Amino acid sequence: MSCQLIVLYYSRHGNTRALARQIARGIETVPNCEALLRTVEEFNAEDTAQDPIITLNELAQCDGLALGSPVWFGNMAAPLKHLWDQTTGLWISGSLIDKPACVFSSSSSMHGGQETTLQSMHLPLLHHGMMILGIPYSEPELHTTRSGGTPYGATSVNSTSQRLTPEESKLAQRLGQRLARTALKLKDD
Repeated sequence: MSCQLIVLYYSRHGNTRALARQIARGIETVPNCEALLRTVEEFNAEDTAQDPIITLNELAQCDGLALGSPVWFGNMAAPLKHLWDQTTGLWISGSLIDKPACVFSSSSSMHGGQETTLQSMHLPLLHHGMMILGIPYSEPELHTTRSGGTPYGATSVNSTSQRLTPEESKLAQRLGQRLARTALKLKDD
């Protein structure tokens, strides 16, 4: 039995994309799990995506979801919110009910609104009946990080480059592993 997990993100400057890649790396360390990196359409036609644009069919068929956004005034980015505004059909059909999901975010400052952004991404997932996973305090890096990482999800604080700290990378990978293991368990049932 195999699981396909979507790592769906929006990234303006690359930090959220870097987290997405670490989550995907964590997913793929779990046998029989595949990570599909996807992004959303940008409102500005000049921007070009580095990963394929998500389709609603892909979203409906996934076994689990990792959802990521940069912090935009303590909320998810508008292009990501726009996608969720188009998922009424999935909501009515119950396509995402009982599938595991997690969230991740990046900001350019420590107190930029990471946790509220993570919580804003929880809302559509809960409305779709998904099961939210966080990062448990059994992860040692959660106790020692001086940058990103919260029990709500993986985060990164970085204003100058697209490089994650070792703790940020490790926590993102662990979140991906947890998502994959949970999806496999649920698929077994």
